[in-house]
Amino acid sequence: MLDGTVAAPGSPSTQAASTQATASRALPLASQQDGTYPRPQMLRSHWADLDGTWSFRNDGDDDSDDAWRAGFPDARDIVVPFPPESPASGIDEPGFHPVVWYSRPITRADLEAAGHGTSAPRVLLHFGAVDYRARVWIDGQFIGEHEGGHTPFSFDVTSALVGSANSVDADAVHTLVVRAEDDPHDVTQPRGKQDWHEDPHAIWYRRTTGIWQTVWLEAVPTTSIASLRWTNTDHATLRLTVRLRGERTGGERLRVEARWDERDEQLAVVETTLGATGDEFDVVVPIARQTNGQAEDELYWTPDTPRLIDATVTLLPARTNTGTTDTGTRSTGGGGSGATENPIDAVSSYFGVRTVGIDGGAFLLNGRSHDVRSVLNQGYWPESLLAAPSRAALRREVELIKELGFNAARNHQKIEDPRFLYWADRLGLLVWGEAPGAYAFSPRAVQRLVREWMDAVERDASHPSIVTWVPANESWGVQHIATDPAQQAYARALADVTRAIDPTRPVISNDGWEHTNSDIITIHDYEGDGGRLAATYADDAARTTLVGGIGPADRRILVGGAVDHGQPVMLTEFGGVNYQPGVQRDDAWGYTTAADGDDWISRITALYDGIRASSFLAGSCYTQLTDTMQETNGLLNADRTPKVPIEQIRRAVTGR
Repeated sequence: MLDGTVAAPGSPSTQAASTQATASRALPLASQQDGTYPRPQMLRSHWADLDGTWSFRNDGDDDSDDAWRAGFPDARDIVVPFPPESPASGIDEPGFHPVVWYSRPITRADLEAAGHGTSAPRVLLHFGAVDYRARVWIDGQFIGEHEGGHTPFSFDVTSALVGSANSVDADAVHTLVVRAEDDPHDVTQPRGKQDWHEDPHAIWYRRTTGIWQTVWLEAVPTTSIASLRWTNTDHATLRLTVRLRGERTGGERLRVEARWDERDEQLAVVETTLGATGDEFDVVVPIARQTNGQAEDELYWTPDTPRLIDATVTLLPARTNTGTTDTGTRSTGGGGSGATENPIDAVSSYFGVRTVGIDGGAFLLNGRSHDVRSVLNQGYWPESLLAAPSRAALRREVELIKELGFNAARNHQKIEDPRFLYWADRLGLLVWGEAPGAYAFSPRAVQRLVREWMDAVERDASHPSIVTWVPANESWGVQHIATDPAQQAYARALADVTRAIDPTRPVISNDGWEHTNSDIITIHDYEGDGGRLAATYADDAARTTLVGGIGPADRRILVGGAVDHGQPVMLTEFGGVNYQPGVQRDDAWGYTTAADGDDWISRITALYDGIRASSFLAGSCYTQLTDTMQETNGLLNADRTPKVPIEQIRRAVTGR
């Protein structure tokens, strides 16, 4: 941890920071962005969106890495980032796609849009997500590869695009090629709800192959800020972990300025000097106003008051012994004169001041009991599958969840687009982050899921909306966990490695049943009768019987020596009532079936009445938000229209 100089709001160094930040570059205000930037908690002034029409070739089971040399003779157009199985892609072929190829030109205009120039000479190529394994070339030069279908990756492509002279030929057109492998039969891949059968069956859906999140270019300085991570250490202090990229000489300074834009109030300015070695640094950011307990609620992030704090993180050159920086500009010093400095790099970000925890059988938000009223969100769209049909659709999804009366969403078996999390942060929605499961237990399956899950937690840990981690669901990939010590050890280890990466949030070892070391005991129960549901969850005696024995799905709730320590208990899957108000699917599926709209809303209301009657349930999660392919048990149709007036659904969910 680095010791920094902390400036009080209104002090000379605070004024200097504002001057310096303004002089450095016109950075966007992160808390008020429009939801298009692919990395919403670390923004620069420029980026180039490479989504749109690409060339596409489906090579079936071709395993040749040199297929790009054929020049895509049979190429078709595909609209990225939509998978080829989806109508939105323009390909609309839902069968198996073991190997697919993409190609796109990169022009000088793309580089200029990315901000390439003297102050930002390095060019980074970013992929939001490619399912499952990707290999990348530019002009035939192999750039790199990545495995993991839900997590982002990047390459420095400067040498391939601009060469050693760092100049761009006005007429140069470079060819970007991506090869994606997605073996539909490999159940050791973390795949979530993507079916291994050619046609969807039971609770599994169409596959999403290849590119399914934004591809983009970004130009950065030779030495640059590579990543940020915000951690709420308590109600008044945050820790910012900054990772740098490129060579350093030592002595550079990090300046962090936090501002509550809504009140035009400076909250903190911290500057710290970096050592000569290392590329990752922690900076403590105290929020002085939060030490006043009577006023601390004003700043807290909650679903009802989703207050976001804007931050500017600036990398400054080292000071020299003469009091000037190594660029020759005057240093502001600890108190500063207000003179501007030329930054090495600067980015804008945001964070939320909030804590989460568990105690006394309750889920705590900012130290107070908070009822979790959640909905299961599959994150599938009929026209685009795992990929959102538009960036606006991500905002609308959050808005709909809140309009239905929920304060939380469980993103089920999918690591969602970061722009969904931005809207959850901004509009106020608690989120349970969940790993897409594999369906085999083997050393390869373990390695793959652990690696991808660690990357996902690292990507999303700064979002205040995420309050719980779920690395496993319903014993998928550990089907014999009740009796197999190795599978029990894996579940415990997966939960513990999650806590090691992020000790600030509760972790569920195995959502639904067969818990090993969960911070919240979660149960899946699709009982269709509200009265019987109320009896199962009535009181402490019912809790003791339930947690200590065989659960509703005929599975033990605790296994492997797990002990009931009085953790909160939540019903994290229930409902699933099938109702089709429009076109009737022959393969429609739900846990119970309603006769009509009145019967449907009556059943849902009865289930919620049973939950509200419980003396110990700390939260619930209704299955599910939308109809998804053959699962017609959503509160909304697949097109996101409500099955009955939305006010009726909200009344059933909230009881008012």
